[in-house]
Amino acid sequence: MRGSLPPATLPGGPARYAFFLDIDGTLIRFAVSPGRAYVDPWLLEILRVLHDAAGGAVALVSGRTVESIDRLFSPLRFAAAGQHGAERRTAAGAIQRHAPQAARVEAVRRCVMAWADGVDGLLVEDKGICVAVHYRQAPQREFEVRGALERCRERAGGAFAVQPGKMVFELRPAATDKGTAIRDFMAESPFSGRVPLFLGDDATDEFGFAAVNALGGHALKVGEGDTMAGWRVPDVGAARAWLASILGRVSPDAEWSGGEPKG
Repeated sequence: MRGSLPPATLPGGPARYAFFLDIDGTLIRFAVSPGRAYVDPWLLEILRVLHDAAGGAVALVSGRTVESIDRLFSPLRFAAAGQHGAERRTAAGAIQRHAPQAARVEAVRRCVMAWADGVDGLLVEDKGICVAVHYRQAPQREFEVRGALERCRERAGGAFAVQPGKMVFELRPAATDKGTAIRDFMAESPFSGRVPLFLGDDATDEFGFAAVNALGGHALKVGEGDTMAGWRVPDVGAARAWLASILGRVSPDAEWSGGEPKG
């Protein structure tokens, strides 16, 4: 499905919506490694204004840990889902974790670490529950990485799933994803009773797109590729410009011209 351009304004204004935002590849461009990512002051200001305009109904939904999200967006602190929904902080600050048995988590971690030890060009990211292998510096290893993680997944007896992303494969708990996190948020204040809207860029976000579509909301895909999202913008700059447009602001990132709002 090819998504259409999103409207330049939202009917009813931001207060009618619940905003769910992926980070890497959506709000910020990919860095060489996750630890070198950077959030600029302009984005922090736009997210602060959006949070206020939406009455707090803004959550960051990411493969990153919640701790990593907080470091990246400091001093702001949002509701957040990390590790593809395996951990979640509510708008009230409560922390929830959905992890397989500790022995299975450790077995998966050891399996991935043992395989990747000595393999050139890979970055292994141990997130505590999920384990990711980035191959951005060694794209020729894509199928090798996926095969290794599939073998580690099989040893875990179905407790984990292999999640593809942009230049990364990751083992995440099979019972959670970005869609389950969004559904949980939508059952709570201040998100409940609003129209959900999710921005994302890759395969990990399709679970979130499916969730908001089922809830009568809107999904916005950033970049190319097949998607179930109804809206699309070409890149990170355009996604940021769209967020600015619905707040009556002008983005320094890119010129963007949206369509007319739907009724």
